[in-house]
Formats: sequence, structure tokens, C-alpha cells
Amino acid sequence: MDNFIVSARKYRPATFESVVGQQHITNTLKNAIKNHQLAQAFLFCGPRGVGKTTCARILAKTINCFNLSPQVEACGECESCRSFQNGNSFSIHELDAASNNSVDDIRSLIEQVRIPPQTGKYKIYIIDEVHMLSQAAFNAFLKTLEEPPSYAIFILATTEKHKILPTILSRCQIFDFNRIRVEDMANHLASIASKENVSYDGDGLHLIAQKADGGLRDALSMFDQIVSFSNRNVTYKAVIDNLNILDYDYYFKITDSLLKEDVSNTLLVFDDILANGFDGNNFITGLASHFRNLLVGKDPATLKLLEVSDGIRQKYLEQAKAASASFLLSGLNIANQCDLNYKNSKNQRLQVEMALIKICHIPSALNLSASVSAEAVKKKHDTPVKAEQGSASVTAAPPSPAVLKEPPPVAFKAPSPQPAPVPASTKPAATATTEKPRISIKPLTAIPSIIPSLNDLSGSTAKEENDEPQVISGDSREPFTANDLLREWNSYAEEIKRQGKINLFTLMTANSPTLLPNFQIEVVIENKIQEGQLAVEKIDLLNHLRIKMQNFGIDIVTRQAEKNDKKRLYTSSEKYQYMAEKNPVLEEFRRKFNLNVE
Repeated sequence: MDNFIVSARKYRPATFESVVGQQHITNTLKNAIKNHQLAQAFLFCGPRGVGKTTCARILAKTINCFNLSPQVEACGECESCRSFQNGNSFSIHELDAASNNSVDDIRSLIEQVRIPPQTGKYKIYIIDEVHMLSQAAFNAFLKTLEEPPSYAIFILATTEKHKILPTILSRCQIFDFNRIRVEDMANHLASIASKENVSYDGDGLHLIAQKADGGLRDALSMFDQIVSFSNRNVTYKAVIDNLNILDYDYYFKITDSLLKEDVSNTLLVFDDILANGFDGNNFITGLASHFRNLLVGKDPATLKLLEVSDGIRQKYLEQAKAASASFLLSGLNIANQCDLNYKNSKNQRLQVEMALIKICHIPSALNLSASVSAEAVKKKHDTPVKAEQGSASVTAAPPSPAVLKEPPPVAFKAPSPQPAPVPASTKPAATATTEKPRISIKPLTAIPSIIPSLNDLSGSTAKEENDEPQVISGDSREPFTANDLLREWNSYAEEIKRQGKINLFTLMTANSPTLLPNFQIEVVIENKIQEGQLAVEKIDLLNHLRIKMQNFGIDIVTRQAEKNDKKRLYTSSEKYQYMAEKNPVLEEFRRKFNLNVE
């Protein structure tokens, strides 16, 4: 037990070739050594545990090695390499800037730089956590860093590059280290497990690599912990139990219940997750990640973005086939909204349960929407319109049994059971009365009720004709008068007044709209604020007017009020000034009693 060394130290890379996941850094450094193009200062920056200090040590050892290999790697056997490995090298110095961050520490380092190396060609200084240096220490270091002796090389390492002065950054060659890929980390853990005679499965190692979030040192620490916990048998179950990770199986199970619209089982699985000590916020963010992975798995081109083991990837592919893209996108939206509202919610469990119930009902909404769309398309193609060129009239035939099975979108009503002739000027889709057909817009939940019943077709009910839905074309250009426009305009204004949009109501009722040619509606505005308010409401207002007028060519344009137009009073100060101009005694009254306008 006294001889135990943690894996992060025992298997720390000693050559450029053994560094994991940073090939773009190691190749650049090897080429610089090979071509004798070494800079006087390097800055290694990146997340924790990705190999910054390791690469700095390897670079320092390789620079002073007496017998470089053809692959530009240190031999590990010469005097310089052995002294570095034993920790007693006089040419390579390490400084922890977190505990030596004062001006005096930097001045002491500068004094040491003046002494040439006793062995080797270069004197190398590795300064770790360099962002911890004080402002004065940075300034004292500037001149030496810019013009060091020919034998001095500085290697700085930091996790927070933004805290370093720009004057320091401009004097260094900057190398940005990447987070290590999950696949590379899992392979490295597998090689260490083989050397240590530890049994493992791929899913467990992948889970450790994902939990490490790109840091190999964190992954090795978790690996040692799980080896002890599982008695040298690293399995998927052992990793889940020890690291308190939500199992993939939970997400696959709950997604199956969501696709089947099984609300009861979904809530029971969520209750089981909470009973095992997991946080609801972690669960909902994990569910969003699960939906993202399913979306990624639907396209073979994006499969490489799934950073999971082969066994888990196969499960994702199977479930991705059962889930539609529309379901996944809607579920992602609901899960993301739940995540945003979770911390501010007083009943956080209910917040997640409501999100799960909403996701459960997505398939029903999608199926209903698809069936209504298909029915609308079918009705459009099956609409019976018979009008021969040159005919004097159009005859509406009574409904036949075939028509009862496939009802047309418009039901004709005749005053008597016998067919009645209709004037030639009448449009084929018009009803027997002269009143314009109206369109009823109903919410999605009421869509099934708009399909005409058999009683409606036979004329045995007393339902009014205006209640029957009409299907109009998006190219409709029915003419209308200014009075018709004003009636619908005021109707919409009253509706938004009930919704509490008082500013918009004032804008719509202050100046009556003007009907221009080509069905354009001109609205007079007085400032940019009113223009912005109208722009926000424009789409809903246009939809209302186009449907009510049966004219999809309607558009709204704005006109800035002219300067000679009557100015409107908005603020209290403007209203007071207006009244004071008409009655100067008001100003005396205000001064006498020391009153404020506001």
C-alpha cells in the first residue's frame, strides 16, 4: 500500500507520442525542435487535466536531450534525461505561480536566469498557473520575457488565458489545448486496465470518459476509485452506482413510454429516478441530451457525433427509428423550457411532471394535425365543381349515397327538395342565399367537430349555414368596402383591448385606417414606438382581416404623421404645458402651492 501510485502519476506520458488527444500540439513542437525554430516563450492554455504541464515537461526534457531519436523524442537514458526524471536537474526549473506570485518571486527568478546552464544547451523555466501572478509581478517579468538570454526558454501554463495581460500574450507562442475526445480517453483507460490486469467493459469506460468532460486526469481519478469500489472489475453497473450517474436505460425506458403516450408509466419512472436520489433538473437536462442523441442517430452522416460505446449507439439507432423528428424537436423545446423555469419554480417536481405530460401528448397532436391536413387536401381535390363553358346555369344535384361517404367542403341548401336552377352569374361554391360565406377559425382541439355530419347534409337539422366551415383559396381577392374594413378593424381593436393591449388599442382607434388601391391599408403613426407596436401585431392583424374579408391580397402600410398634424399629448408634462398655455393662472397656482407635474 505504501508503494501505490495513482494512475494519473504512474501513467503520465513521458514522450510526445504517448500524449493523448493533443496531436496538433505535439507535432508542432516536434517540428520546431527538429528545425531549430524554438521560441523564447511558450504559453500552454486549456481546460484542466488535458496535458499542459505534461507537454511542458516533455518539451523541456526533449530540448536538453543529448541523444534525440529520429522521431524527435527524448532518449530517457542520457545524463540530462536521468537527472530530470529523478527531479534533480539544474537546467529545468518548475515554479508554481499560485504560491509564488509576488514581485520578489519574479525578481528572484530573473536573477537565476542570468546564470548559464551547467548541463545541457538550454535553461528552461516552467511556470504553472501563470494567471495567478500579480499585476506588479507581470510587469516585472515583461522585459525578461521579451528579451531573455539565448539559453533561456520560458514555458507558461494556464487554465484562464483571459486573465493574462495582453503584453504577456504578445511575447509568447500560444498553444490552445483541446478537451480530449471521449473515444481517445476510453481507449487510453482500456490500455491502462489491461496493464493493471483489471477486467472492464467498454460501456463502463465510455461512461467514465463522458463524466470526465474532456479531462484525462479526472478520468484516471474516477477509474482508480471505481477499481477499488468494484474489486478490480469495472462494469457499467459499478460506474453508475459509484459515480451517481443516471443510467441510459432510464432515458430509453421513459422515451418508450412517451412514444406510447403512457402517462402513468412515465410518471412512475420519474418517481423511481427521484427515489434514487437524482435531481429533477439533472434528469430534464439529461432527457434533452437524450432527444438530441436520437436526432443525431436519425442520419448516418451525423452518427459520429454520438460519443457513446457501440452497444449504446445501437440502442440509439433502434429508438431513433421509432421516434419522428417532429416529436423529438417538440420534446426538446418542452424540455429546454422546463430547464429554464426549473430554478424559479416553487414546485419543481410538478414542473418536470407537467413537461413529461406535455411530451406524452405530442404524438396525438402530430397525428391529429396530419389527419386534418390530409382531409383538407382530399377535400380540395374532391370538391364537385361542374361548370361548362357557355352554359346558362349551374344545377346543384341532391346528395347521393356516394357523396355522403365523402362530404364536400361546402354544403348546398335548396329551398325545396327539388333541384333549383341557379343564375349563371352565381359562383359554383356559393350557397343558395346571397350572404357571403364566412370562415370559422377554431383551435386545434376543436378540429374534429368541423366535419359535417350526415344530418347537416340531408338538411334535417336547423343548424345555420354560417356555422358550416368554408374552404377558401389562398389566392382569393374578394372586393370589400371601406365600411367593411372599418367594421372588422374596430372588432379587432376591441379584442386586443380585452387582452389588455391598451397602447395598441389607442393606436388603432386614434386614426381610422385608409383603404388604398390594391387592397393596401394605410395607418397613420406618430413615432417609432407606435411603428414597433404595430409591427409586432401585424401578422395577427393581417390574418384576421384577410380571413374576414376573404381577400389574401390585403397588406398594411404605415405613414408618418406630418408636422402640421395635430400633436398628441402623451406625457404628463406635455398635458400640463398644453393646459397652462390655455390658462396661465394654472402656472401661478402650481408655484403658489409648490406642486409637481408628475
